[in-house]
Amino acid sequence: MSWLQEFPSLGSETLSAMRRAIDGSFRDFTRAYGEPLERAFDPLRDFLLFSERLLTQSPWPIVVGVIAAIAWFASRSVKIVIGTVLTLLAIGYFGMWDDTMKTISMIFVCTVVALALGLPLGILMSRWDRLQRIVNPSLDVMQTMPSFVYLIPVVMLLGIGRVPGLIAVVIYAIPPVIRFTNLGIRLVDKDLLEAADAFGSSVWQKMSKVQLPLALPTIMAGVNQTIMLSLAMVVIASMIGVQGLGQPVLKAISNQYFTMGVLNGLAIVGIAIIFDRVSQAYGKRLQKHLEVVHG
Repeated sequence: MSWLQEFPSLGSETLSAMRRAIDGSFRDFTRAYGEPLERAFDPLRDFLLFSERLLTQSPWPIVVGVIAAIAWFASRSVKIVIGTVLTLLAIGYFGMWDDTMKTISMIFVCTVVALALGLPLGILMSRWDRLQRIVNPSLDVMQTMPSFVYLIPVVMLLGIGRVPGLIAVVIYAIPPVIRFTNLGIRLVDKDLLEAADAFGSSVWQKMSKVQLPLALPTIMAGVNQTIMLSLAMVVIASMIGVQGLGQPVLKAISNQYFTMGVLNGLAIVGIAIIFDRVSQAYGKRLQKHLEVVHG
């Protein structure tokens, strides 16, 4: 009985010792390799600063026109284009243009990085079941981990600023594009793959000409989810210095500025709806195109 009474204290002592050891090791690693790690991410920071300057310093009619053209190319929907233009004009009218452009640039860079890392990994997972069994538990943890937890290691390693926030956003948003790429390729009809083999297609030709085109609608669904998660995480990452619409929201919460919080929150909702509708419409267009081609 006495042993059972001492068990909680023994457990807490062991946990405290383990925490001290892990925290100490992490601090030592940060002191030794923090600066080289920061320099390694300089190209990413330069890319982010370039896209941010491009959007914030370009004349607003040109920015609105380019975004509207992208919306039209992706959706072929007049309603979506009109909604996009009206949303951007309302954002500019209420003085939230610069913050919105910074948020859009962050989402753009995060999405590009997530696709550059996630698409190849998803393709490799579709080809090797062993890799899928290894990666899937990590993706499960990444998708269930509270978003605030992602901020802790990047801040300890890289401090506060745009790049740590960008890395946290990418880690949080990358699982959907990996999963959907893997799923889309695995769902391709095996009869089509056998036909490609019968015509003597190489592995690369089969992947680039058959599997990836047919998996595109599913992959686009993953891209849509990655964009939405990026937007959600960008707002949270404002706590560690990421500029954009998240900072006014954080300021409004801290100082009880109701109007500021509501307006910037609505701007975030507007941007989210634009990204969601455009990416979904593009995915549906791809699906219809493939149905016509293979109908």
